[in-house]
Amino acid sequence: MGHKASLLTLIAAFLVLGTIYASLTPPWQAPDEPAHYNYIAFLVREGRLPVLRMGDYPHSYLEEIKSRRFPPDMSIEPIRYEFHQPPLYYVLAAPIYAITGGSLLALRLFSVAIGAGVVAIAFLIARELFPEAPELALGTASFVAFVPMHTAMSASVNNDSLAELIIGLFLLEMVRLFKRSWPEEALWKPSVFIALGFLTKTTAYITFALYLIFFGLSAWRRFPPGKRLRLLAFSLWPLLFSLPWFARNMAVYGLTDPFGLARHDSIVVGQPRTYQWLETMGASGLLKAFLLTSFRSFWGQFGWMAVPMDERVYGLLALACLFALWGLLHWLPQGWRALKDAQRLGLILLALSLSLTALSFLWYNLKFVQHQGRYLFPALTPLGLGFSLGLREGLKRKAIVTAGLILALGALALVVKGLITGDWNRFSLALVLAGTAFCVVKASIPEKWDKLIFALFFFGLAILSALCPFIYIKPYLNP
Repeated sequence: MGHKASLLTLIAAFLVLGTIYASLTPPWQAPDEPAHYNYIAFLVREGRLPVLRMGDYPHSYLEEIKSRRFPPDMSIEPIRYEFHQPPLYYVLAAPIYAITGGSLLALRLFSVAIGAGVVAIAFLIARELFPEAPELALGTASFVAFVPMHTAMSASVNNDSLAELIIGLFLLEMVRLFKRSWPEEALWKPSVFIALGFLTKTTAYITFALYLIFFGLSAWRRFPPGKRLRLLAFSLWPLLFSLPWFARNMAVYGLTDPFGLARHDSIVVGQPRTYQWLETMGASGLLKAFLLTSFRSFWGQFGWMAVPMDERVYGLLALACLFALWGLLHWLPQGWRALKDAQRLGLILLALSLSLTALSFLWYNLKFVQHQGRYLFPALTPLGLGFSLGLREGLKRKAIVTAGLILALGALALVVKGLITGDWNRFSLALVLAGTAFCVVKASIPEKWDKLIFALFFFGLAILSALCPFIYIKPYLNP
């Protein structure tokens, strides 16, 4: 099967999975979905943009309706705390709401369609960076398509998928600019996606910072001093289209609140604050909760963080992540030197995109307790490419042998600990031994099987994603 056919098959599989999630997830059992839905409903009903006001985050009511699993006798109408969001997603969804009479399923399927675009763009970004390695493009797209929590979020009513699509389109355009050495006539194209990001979600605002960084570090040197500022101004003219949104916010929320975030922070009374947890749990307890919950909820913790997956699933995924990280570290010394300048710039761009997204996630958690790994999804393409590259390199003989030795030492350490303390973590020991056995078997078979083993991981991830609605979502979230 050709790689284009493989991509089409992958997108078709994502659309089928997304439809299953959209159909089987009970109404409103996705984070913040009622508030996003009410934004669309307000647009259609009132014909104007909403304003976030005190009382739009009814904390006690929200906790009760969640605990009762959104029963029909409790209305979602009071839940309006997303009314400060930029309007693009909601404006695009409004005709679907109007035509279908507010069908939740129709709006969820609209999000699924956007998510399919995210999968396709992830493939194209990886293909541009590694044209000689199409398996990396397919691995990256598969990662984006089949992380169970991402599939679930892509099948709910929210503006996340549109923000991810716009970030992906920006990254793709930047990578193409690098390969063409910053042609003057095309400098403005990334700014189109920056402007669209400004009108979609604050998570997309990192595109503006990324553009300025790379224009300053890379493009700036290519142009004579007399043209630099003029070209920078020319490259940013599409941002003018987003100015009315910020002007409206300053008129509504005040001159110092162009994003509406200060208004949002002031109305979410009752949301857990980080300083409160720090006082009760201490720094080490808070850090442990942050890391564990963020990891689990990145892969899958469904509903309003109410339904985690089996701990053994998280263990296997953690082992896969460590294996991919080990392979990536093995690749870096020689692989980086073998890249062309445009490839290096592209990978640095993706790494900075991931870093800025992670920093914004950490910054948010300095104020509010939001240990939700889904906030890293705007950087899912960089994560997927890094994971795919690390997995491919980790399967090579030198890396797999050293990984096996490290895992064997880890198993020995667990045995010694068990003998000394009597505390036997049987699953951890079994997991490390299984990883060691895998490394031994892999090191003994020809490298021609590497691509098959590489593909099998993503097939397994797809199977996990397909099972989650039936094992976790439908049985535990229905009222």
